[in-house]
Amino acid sequence: MRSRRALILVAVSVALSGCAHVKPLPPGEAMTEGERHEAIRRASVWSPTDIPRMDMKAGPSSEGSFAANEWVACTYKKKKDQAGHSPKFACETSPGKEVKVKYGLRNAEVFGEVLSTRLFWALGFAADQMYPVRVRCKGCPKDPKESQQIEGKVVLFDPAAIEIKLPGRAMETKTDSGWKWSELDDIGPDAPKGARAHRDALKLLIAFVQHTDSKAANQRLLCPKGQEMGRNGCRNPVLMVSDLGLTFGEAFLLIKNKNSVSLDTWSQVPVWKEGEACVAQLKGSLTGSLSDPKISEEGRAFLAGLMSRLTDGQIRALFETARVKRRSSDPSDDPEKEGALANVSEWVEAFKRKRAQIVDRHCAE
Repeated sequence: MRSRRALILVAVSVALSGCAHVKPLPPGEAMTEGERHEAIRRASVWSPTDIPRMDMKAGPSSEGSFAANEWVACTYKKKKDQAGHSPKFACETSPGKEVKVKYGLRNAEVFGEVLSTRLFWALGFAADQMYPVRVRCKGCPKDPKESQQIEGKVVLFDPAAIEIKLPGRAMETKTDSGWKWSELDDIGPDAPKGARAHRDALKLLIAFVQHTDSKAANQRLLCPKGQEMGRNGCRNPVLMVSDLGLTFGEAFLLIKNKNSVSLDTWSQVPVWKEGEACVAQLKGSLTGSLSDPKISEEGRAFLAGLMSRLTDGQIRALFETARVKRRSSDPSDDPEKEGALANVSEWVEAFKRKRAQIVDRHCAE
């Protein structure tokens, strides 16, 4: 019993070590708890999109966006620390234009974050913008996560993904305060019409992609650009998930890279827990704030309607653009092992089978 407790304590310590350091915000920038609570009660999680016309390959079109598999040249920018455990580094594409690069065949987030953010974006749920690229980095270490020693003038990173934050101002009581999933249940009279269905649909979508790292710091209360009112106010705040890298596998107690973007695993995880009630299957992680969410019929039907509008071509483009064929079906395998690499068609079929579980279900109230 003691050894098990010790193991759990060690696991919690390791998990928490990847969390961002909480720092107070400068005077005047922090919201009060009351202001934050009021904003969450009326915030939106979804806005309409023309789903069949959303280009999964091109992704969001915005200033600084990148084409799929584009070679991006940048200059390494050394930082004291990068939050989280996944391999990443900062570099500048031009003076003062800094981007965050995630890299490596073994890094699930290079694939998973492109998959999830493109899917959320197409369906109308707010997400940061992830672009699947290749990077030529001037002055980079060969592996920035392992060593800061510069080994050459230019280092190539293929595959890689560049993250661009959704424009707007984070609404926080302290740095990375975020929001917990339980707070979605408190809906105020000024929330958008259909807010309950939208929020339940978001929970179900999270279970569909098997998002495992659901701690509060990985969710953001955002005031979109142009909606600001003074230093803290916002006309139309948005609740969004801001870190969707560890997805398309199976949520687990311990957050592990090998559990994500795994065709063998994700295809076998049911959308629903066994039983009559509509409870989505999502194991809670040590640091997460969401597990096995109960979904209303309105929420199920709303997400089913959105996902049914995705075409076969869009679903295939989603997995092709994320380059899943460079990821092993079982990520514990060597990606260079014969027969280990995933097949795009198999990912597409798994997606459609799991979508059908949402469409064909009926949640009795």
